[in-house]
Parts: sequence; structure tokens; C-alpha cells
Amino acid sequence: MHIVLVEPEIPGNTGNIARLCAATGCELHLVKPLGFSIEDRYLKRAGLDYWHLVKVHVHENFTEVTEKYKDRRFYFNTTKAGRHYSEITYCTDDMLVFGKETAGLPPAVLAANSQSCIRIPMIHGARSLNLSNAVAIVTYEALRQQKFSGLD
Repeated sequence: MHIVLVEPEIPGNTGNIARLCAATGCELHLVKPLGFSIEDRYLKRAGLDYWHLVKVHVHENFTEVTEKYKDRRFYFNTTKAGRHYSEITYCTDDMLVFGKETAGLPPAVLAANSQSCIRIPMIHGARSLNLSNAVAIVTYEALRQQKFSGLD
């Protein structure tokens, strides 16, 4: 499984997601511009001593990701989707894409990929979940469907 963070802004969220990737074997893709340095102490602190277990890829832009992984299925997480994340049948090499904390994914990306957009259901009036929580929810559903293959 691949977790793609498009222009993440908060080092603590990315650190938590890196820790999730370390615990699950997911690869982490960070798409620039980043709202922090990957040397940021808050980023490292949130990941604690797990960083050596994470395969991290840094991409200059989202187009670079789609070109490099054009044979993969991409799922775009947004509060604007009609389909729930739990309605998808995930494969082991799927790309789970999440946008930045303050704005989500760019409207052009969502419009170009509307058939692959998914969301986490919430009560009316709730704006969104914390990014690291959203990544964990969707990732563990995808891994559950894979019968947690490779995990103890």
C-alpha cells in the first residue's frame, strides 16, 4: 500500500503518518511543496524511532507521482466525494492520496479523478478529520481487506 500526502503542512501529522507507515509496511510519498523540512524536529519526534522502517519518497509535484506509478490505482480522499472509503475493494499496490490539512486536494485533481474519489462519512456540519486520523482509517480498511497480510 502507498500513502501519498500532497503538500502536507503540519510536521506532527506527517510524523504520525510515517509512524503508521512504519507499523504497517506502507510506503510514504510526500509531494512538494512541503510545509516543513523533512529534518524538522517535530516531524522526527512524532515518528520517534520508527523512521528507519519507513520507505519515504519525495516528489517534486503530483504529476511526477502519477507518471511514475501510472500502472497503479489511485484513490483520492476528499470530503466532497459521494462514495465511502469502505465501498472500495483495495489491492496491495493501491495509492491512497490525501491533500494538505488546510485545503485538501486541489480542485483540478479532484475534477480529473472524480470516479476515484472517496470519503469518510461524518455527521452533517463536521468539516473534516485530522489528516493523520483520516489516513489511519482508510489505510486500516485497505489492510483489513488484505487480511493484514504480512502484519502480526
